Amino acid sequence: MAEVLFYERPVALNRTTHRDLRLKAVNNIHFAAKAHSVPLTGVEFAPAARDFPILFAGNSIEDAGPMALLGLRQGENLLVGENGFWEQGIYIPAFVRRYPFVLAEKPAGTEGDDFTVFLDEAYEGFNETEGERLFNEDGTDAPALTNAVNFLGEFQDHVARTQWFMGKLREHGLLEERTITLQKEGRGINLNGLFVINEEKLRKLDDKVAGEFLREGAFGWIYAHLVSLANIDRMAARLDKRETVEDGAKANA
Repeated sequence: MAEVLFYERPVALNRTTHRDLRLKAVNNIHFAAKAHSVPLTGVEFAPAARDFPILFAGNSIEDAGPMALLGLRQGENLLVGENGFWEQGIYIPAFVRRYPFVLAEKPAGTEGDDFTVFLDEAYEGFNETEGERLFNEDGTDAPALTNAVNFLGEFQDHVARTQWFMGKLREHGLLEERTITLQKEGRGINLNGLFVINEEKLRKLDDKVAGEFLREGAFGWIYAHLVSLANIDRMAARLDKRETVEDGAKANA
């Protein structure tokens, strides 16, 4: 499932078990190196549209959601280099930035808040000697944890807003399936299970719906998505560059 992408050993945050846990800054993003796509929220469409394609992915229109296309080969993020660094100046989706924490929804009927905080115990930045504490000596949340939880809460609010947006796209039949085919040296790369917004149907929206989209900011998200599709060529260029390096390495092996 997308929600646990990156997380090797997700466990619920516990004030007793994790009382002495610290978070040390790690200067790489290796954990995202194999993510060729990640979910994206609507508020991120504008900054993301400058750098990579924004598409809607799913088994059907009913379960499709927005995602950032980060690579053209399965299990490869073209924005993370061999050194583990994200390409400088390129937008990093909030889905990636929230790691190593995540909010998980509690089962129906469970007492307490609707969501609980999980962390990835396998994350190399966690230890008990270096970095910022998650909890103060008295067991209260330390600033590092407070900031992380606040970010998770904001992210969840944006997810809810994006779900509203997706509902409107489905309600008005604005999504259409699209297979993207790239020809590379006589072979094709097919990207399936993708959806885009149909511009012709968009132009035919009645005044009432168009007014709602305008008031709610949906048009900004829609046009950011449409503009971002031109970045597919940029991703193809990145793949060409990486394949050239790979071919050179093989030749010198």
